Amino acid sequence: MSEVTIQVRTAPRDRRFPTTNQTKHCWARYLEFHACSKVKGDDDPECEKFKRWYLSLCPEEWVENWDTLKEEGRFPGPE
Repeated sequence: MSEVTIQVRTAPRDRRFPTTNQTKHCWARYLEFHACSKVKGDDDPECEKFKRWYLSLCPEEWVENWDTLKEEGRFPGPE
């Protein structure tokens, strides 16, 4: 039987967010993903890493809410 290797990855440490509260880090990665995907497309490997990072940092409920707000044109961040 072949051995399966599972790799767990999360966002790397970011010196802009030194405290244990990662709310701003989550928000920044979410915005970085959307800025990147606007220029390069959702499937770009560079953009995919930002998506992986914000998904590992942000509560699912927040992401769902932000996605809904973006769809409705009411998102408080940059377009």
